[in-house]
Amino acid sequence: MQHESLITIPNRYVFLGEIEQLLKIDPEQSLLLIDVVRFSDVSSSFGYEYGDKVLLEIANRIAFLFNDNAIFGRIGGDVFGLILSGGLQQNQLYDFYSHLIQHFKIPIQCNDHAFIADFNVGAASNPKNNSDINHFFSLAETALKQAKDNKFDNFQYAQNLTDNSSGRALAFKADITRALDQNELEIYFQPKIELNTLQIIGVECLLRWNHPLDGLIFPGALIEAAESYNMMNELGYWVLDQAFKSAAHLNSVGLRLKIAVNMSPSQLYDLKFANKLIKMAQKHQVELSQFELELTEDVALSNSILVKKQLSQVRALGATIAIDDFGKGYSNLAYLRDIEIDSIKIDKSFIMQIDESPVNRAIVEASKLIAEAANCELIAEGIESIQHLHILREIGVSSGQGFLFSKAIPINDFIELANKDITVGTSFVRENQLA
Repeated sequence: MQHESLITIPNRYVFLGEIEQLLKIDPEQSLLLIDVVRFSDVSSSFGYEYGDKVLLEIANRIAFLFNDNAIFGRIGGDVFGLILSGGLQQNQLYDFYSHLIQHFKIPIQCNDHAFIADFNVGAASNPKNNSDINHFFSLAETALKQAKDNKFDNFQYAQNLTDNSSGRALAFKADITRALDQNELEIYFQPKIELNTLQIIGVECLLRWNHPLDGLIFPGALIEAAESYNMMNELGYWVLDQAFKSAAHLNSVGLRLKIAVNMSPSQLYDLKFANKLIKMAQKHQVELSQFELELTEDVALSNSILVKKQLSQVRALGATIAIDDFGKGYSNLAYLRDIEIDSIKIDKSFIMQIDESPVNRAIVEASKLIAEAANCELIAEGIESIQHLHILREIGVSSGQGFLFSKAIPINDFIELANKDITVGTSFVRENQLA
């Protein structure tokens, strides 16, 4: 349904009434509360009448996006709600969140201005046998509050009525210890592709959590708790050790590839970081030159003497340094003058819709010029269509990764894919029709 005014969108009380009626029919319902990030900046800069126009456009796009799967309402201000049928699990609700975020990478056009909306999302599934609408809604509100405080992901899932911030954090602290002890964590591998030949030339290691209740999930909440409890070093070094171990295994089966691993900020402030890298390389009998360590722009922006020193030591050992998610958020590019890096990974938000958005294409072209000036490789993330591939080839981007080639997969699946590519050669191109 297309709304002509914010007034026609079901308000908080109507929305709560609809949830209450649904719970009487079927208690298995899920709820997303969607907060538009920093929307007050639009209203304060351009006036409230203009702000309402933009908010109405956002509302209609959300309603259209989930039209067949949800009941839509406005909780108040710039917060909207979606009722989803079924007691959905965390990973399923995260998929709705991801769909929302990716859709809104397309700018909102209003008069002569364009905006890219971002969201905090709190998600909850109605607890078993609960018929109290207030408990259910409070659960989602608690999740939304936590989502606003998260550093790594603007999504939070709440799973029981006694959830509170301290209890949740303590539970996640226990989860970290259990996950490490019980081998619940696993490294997945996403191939890096040479875009002209379509050969696999590298791989990125990505952490996945085999949760005993929720199944395979992205570990954003786990990482958040690890940061809060100063356990990020333990988790980060576990990932690094697994990456070195995996490199040794890949080498043993004839797949000597460049392996990218994310660095946590806390590791860069560990004075023993370089020595630990040396010991890991010796332990698994691999060379550090086989590794590319990725850091985010906010770490690079810290511009601290210690960060520069650590990165310099890492490069002296033979490893290369990459900036991940380049251009995401509000970036001060001055750090590129001060830190020696080897690769720039342009954020997938600029690759999405590159075939439809001249601005996205211009940003990628500008990033290539910056990379050339800094003597860096430019890597495209989030390549999902043949059109993306052809445009990136036209621009001159030489390598990238994305679902067009492969999602992140377990190591045995990756070995099968890589062997197929390397031993069969052009069959990888023919079978995927990417040439």
